[in-house]
Amino acid sequence: MSKMSTEPGRRALNGPTMGTRWSALFYTATKFDLPPVQDALQAAVDEVDAQMSVWNPDSNLMRLNACPIGEWVEIPKRLMDVLSLALDIGLASGGAFDIAVGDAVAAWGFGPEAADQSLIRKALHTPRCAAHEALELDLDRVRARKRAPLVLDLNGIAKGYGVDRLAETLRAFGISSGLVGIDGEMRAFGLRPDEQPWTIAIEAPDDDRRAPHSILALENAAVATSGDYRHWALVAGRRLSHTMDPRRGAPLSESPASVTVIARTCAEADAWATALMVTGATAGARLAQRRQIDALFLSRGSDGEIISEAVGLFSRVSGADAA
Repeated sequence: MSKMSTEPGRRALNGPTMGTRWSALFYTATKFDLPPVQDALQAAVDEVDAQMSVWNPDSNLMRLNACPIGEWVEIPKRLMDVLSLALDIGLASGGAFDIAVGDAVAAWGFGPEAADQSLIRKALHTPRCAAHEALELDLDRVRARKRAPLVLDLNGIAKGYGVDRLAETLRAFGISSGLVGIDGEMRAFGLRPDEQPWTIAIEAPDDDRRAPHSILALENAAVATSGDYRHWALVAGRRLSHTMDPRRGAPLSESPASVTVIARTCAEADAWATALMVTGATAGARLAQRRQIDALFLSRGSDGEIISEAVGLFSRVSGADAA
């Protein structure tokens, strides 16, 4: 007589979102009904995209961008949550993380359209106003208004938030452990069936190939990396990072090759990785220490070697392994 296995089955789901793909890895009983989970995960990230995309002219974010200065706009609760977090991190980072860079992102060719020299000149010479100074949120009535000209862009936080929504969706199905991600932004909850943390690789900042720099053991935490080696554009023959310097309205001219952050949520990790990328390795490490942020800075030396600067969890383990 054959025995039925009680070992949980490995489940790996994925789908399209935000120009890339989401993934979800978890374990369930053999007869677990997967199609409703797949549909719910896809719906979760589709909702984030519909509310926060700059590529969709009908998104709630783009409607807010198009609204006249001083006029209140009702927005969905999830968009409000992301805007509120973005403003908090913008203030805490001294403006290094700023969602009011939408004009610069579009001008330099990192949005739906190609780079435009006239828009680049405008972005460079227009006095800049930080979102945390000029965007007003009415949390009780779930609405927002601009007090100055602003073009908002959530690319530095929306993917992380999408990862958080994937984790929340799995939990809603009674799944107590899993690993979810979008384009390298990851969140782990619970432990694997062998009672071990989930393991993920921190990518080496290599233009030509994907290779791990170090391995993380992650439990009930999220990790995000901002880097100059995957998303870039050629403008007038120059290769430019997609990360904007909010003070200049232009791509970063000097920055680490990558910054990886561990945080409670992936939205926080995503935004802080961007903020520390903008701040730079030296000042960024000081900021991370003050804010008690776990961060790993990877920079290129003069002869191409990778130089690391570790803060928090990353500094207390060998080879940048962390839990």
